[in-house]
Amino acid sequence: MSDNNNLIVYCEFEDGKIADVSLELLTKGRSLAKDLGVKLEAVVIGDDLKNVEDQIFPYGADVVYKVEDKRLYPYTSNPHAAVLINLFKEIKPQVCLMGATCIGRDLGPRVSSCLHSGLTADCTSLEIGPHRDPKSGKEYENLLYQIRPAFGGNIVATIVNPDCRPQMATVREGVMKKEIADPDHRGEVINLKASDYVKDEDFVVEIIDRHIEKSKINIKNSPIIVAGGYGVGSKENFQLLHKLAETLGAEVGASRAAVDAGFTEHDRQIGQTGVTVRPKLYIACGISGQIQHIAGMQDSSIIISINNDPNAPINTIADYVITGNIEDVVPKLIKYYKKNSK
Repeated sequence: MSDNNNLIVYCEFEDGKIADVSLELLTKGRSLAKDLGVKLEAVVIGDDLKNVEDQIFPYGADVVYKVEDKRLYPYTSNPHAAVLINLFKEIKPQVCLMGATCIGRDLGPRVSSCLHSGLTADCTSLEIGPHRDPKSGKEYENLLYQIRPAFGGNIVATIVNPDCRPQMATVREGVMKKEIADPDHRGEVINLKASDYVKDEDFVVEIIDRHIEKSKINIKNSPIIVAGGYGVGSKENFQLLHKLAETLGAEVGASRAAVDAGFTEHDRQIGQTGVTVRPKLYIACGISGQIQHIAGMQDSSIIISINNDPNAPINTIADYVITGNIEDVVPKLIKYYKKNSK
């Protein structure tokens, strides 16, 4: 297989919009494709895809494949998998990226399993680099480094797929930055006929009714986040964080340990198994700083750590460290902020 095969991003499409995670992956895909010296491509599968390329081209895609059929929306497993499997057999992409959403997690394994290609889920970083097989001594150039925490976050593993194609990875929303390359950039649109890729019997599942509940908590876009960890100690103490957040106009986040302990709801979880955030200010209260949590907030502009353990790992990435108990420190922060903001 020649090395000039392109990099493709599966773009999720819902309510006339391409999902943010797909645009984030196009942004990352742009730099990876440049490193590989190949084209950046996108594939959109659904119905009513008129002008959908206008949302994709500004992110640097050279080619957009559109597969339109009213039966392809909303998403169902078999038809979407069939389209990708048959399309990939034809165009032989070198790399395929997908969001680690409920759709990506369903679709990715089906496609990689059928193409015998392997897949790394929930990557926190993607890079291009060389690899030497220690057994055979064979040298490889330009492989996709699929990087993610492993063994409960005790190590960061770099996974490579030397011989099987496409190299596939899923990435959670918010992990990669979303940036328009050029609002006027245009590329090639390739309209594909659904019946060339999907058999009628793949449409055996029909969606009768569909309910999507939108999350009421929006920590992803909040400029200030007050986050609590296991060290907060109780559900009652978490109310202190809510008071501080209310005072600052912030959202409340949490580490996995705090969620697992029942101090707050799962929608607030930040980190490898929650959401990734990039606020202007991140106040970490009683958070020790496991690698999975840090993966979800390390790009915050300013990090303040409040912890009674001066050696908490999070202190090494914090801009300011306040050593003390949450119960003492947080009420003082509220008091001083109110006093000075009059």
